[in-house]
Amino acid sequence: MAESEKSNSVRQPLNVDAEPLKLSELLDRGWKIFEEVDSTNEPLGSNSIQVKVKRGVQMLEEASRMVAQLDLFSRNEELEEIATADLKYLLLPALLGALTMKQTTRDKRLEIVQTARAYFMDFLRRCEEYKVSQFKLPDSTGEKARPDGGSEDGNAKANSFPGPTNLVAMAAQRQAKIERYRQKKELEAKLSDVRRAVESGQADDEVTRDFYLLNVRRWVSVCLEEVESIDQEVEILKKMDMFKENPPKQPSHPSRPPMKPFILTKDAVQAKVFGAGYPSLPTMTVDDWYEQHKKHGVLPDQGVPRKATAEDHGDPSEMDEEEKEKKVENDDDESLLKARNWDDWKDTHRRVHSAHPSSPGICGPHLEGGAFNLDSLRRLAVT
Repeated sequence: MAESEKSNSVRQPLNVDAEPLKLSELLDRGWKIFEEVDSTNEPLGSNSIQVKVKRGVQMLEEASRMVAQLDLFSRNEELEEIATADLKYLLLPALLGALTMKQTTRDKRLEIVQTARAYFMDFLRRCEEYKVSQFKLPDSTGEKARPDGGSEDGNAKANSFPGPTNLVAMAAQRQAKIERYRQKKELEAKLSDVRRAVESGQADDEVTRDFYLLNVRRWVSVCLEEVESIDQEVEILKKMDMFKENPPKQPSHPSRPPMKPFILTKDAVQAKVFGAGYPSLPTMTVDDWYEQHKKHGVLPDQGVPRKATAEDHGDPSEMDEEEKEKKVENDDDESLLKARNWDDWKDTHRRVHSAHPSSPGICGPHLEGGAFNLDSLRRLAVT
């Protein structure tokens, strides 16, 4: 710790004209900036938050350079040999990775997550060397290992059908996540109790050491989750870059030529009227419009069987009348005779204007009760 306090001679680049910050001040300020950014309700992409993130990253990077120069940690020592005041500097890589992940530069996202992963892996390796807690160190390359020893990228088809070995590995991975989550919650509950004593300044060396060790163990769980999340994001980002370089070909659809504007009229006469009034805008009748669309095959009912209409079945009385007219047109003798008799009868009988029996002009043997006798009319038509 004495060596860390002598690091005042190392100047901080953000305060060139001001008093240089000590190693402990750099860590405390960077740690505080991370907690502010992590708990703020302000959008992460806002300018003020990004300025804070950049300043915090620079402070923690400077603190990491100081720790490397002072050689505070060694692989040859045990966790118990680290001074209590130096334990908190184990958190530098974890805080650096967490603050780096807060950056929101879209075009550099892949570079950002890879840098953050390197910081997290540095922290996890150091914790594994000091045996801070028991955990499995993730693969340094970031590739997901398969239970059969192969790479997930090498044979994606084999992974699409999980076998018994894969299912066992997935179950073990799920159980590890549940256990890690449980430990994280327990550590956070203990930290909330110890933090009050440390922040009040009434904690002794043993309580302070316990506080920093709890923080380190909590960050082990956080970093394991972050590394797993980063590996998934890196895979997606790489595929997005591949799509940008070699975009998939879109299926070509035949483009229909745009139709020119026109006035739709009811008939040809109306088309002439509108055409004379609007010479710059062509006109078209409904029949012309239908024929044009029928020619191009764009009518909604084309290709669909036409439903039977009322005209197809027709009314029986109307069908009889049509049949009679056809017979007359074809010079049928019987039909012609009936038509002539009917015409003669109409010439000799006045047209009735009222159906009341007392009305003038209602007479003749074929009227019964003021109404026409239809049977008599039919007999006259026949004779």
